[in-house]
Amino acid sequence: MKLYDFKQAPNPRRVRIFLAEKGIAVPLEQVDIFQRTNRQAPFLAKNPLGGIPVLELDDGTCIAESVAICRYFEALHPDPPLFGRDAREQALIEMWNRRVDLVLLNAIGMVWGHGSPLTAKVVQQIPENVEPNRKRAAGFLELLDRELGTRAFVAGERISIADISALCAIDFATMVQIAPDPALASVARWHSGMSARPSASA
Repeated sequence: MKLYDFKQAPNPRRVRIFLAEKGIAVPLEQVDIFQRTNRQAPFLAKNPLGGIPVLELDDGTCIAESVAICRYFEALHPDPPLFGRDAREQALIEMWNRRVDLVLLNAIGMVWGHGSPLTAKVVQQIPENVEPNRKRAAGFLELLDRELGTRAFVAGERISIADISALCAIDFATMVQIAPDPALASVARWHSGMSARPSASA
């Protein structure tokens, strides 16, 4: 088994933190996306979309998409449960994880993709996409602050994949100057707690 990884990207980090929370060690192989290694034939045979991370099993099966990889390990190692213990928890965690992905991480990715000089080499940038997505990300963080004012974690009273996803998104956002407003006290409290967990350094 091997996990194809890129240390600077949020989605591979999501898997590394998830594995750390589970206490699972998987060998890593770095794939440099800035050198376009993930867009060359050997890697495209593992994931035709070229995305990172990819988990390659011993039988040659390749699983792409970070949440799919996390679900695979959740099924093999159900404790601690990071996707929920029952139908209600599972639905709430899925709801919040999807919101983090579809709104926050998507908006940050648009700012990164269309506004960073690093990505200018690999994508056709549309600068007009940057500011609306900055506002979209900021609006979601305000919503998240209100929600975190009512509970300990993003989807409830226990850490879940939704917290891991949000941590990776927010930490990645600092690269494109979308750090949460310091006035968002509940986000700051939650972020401090998540960052202090040993898994955050994975």
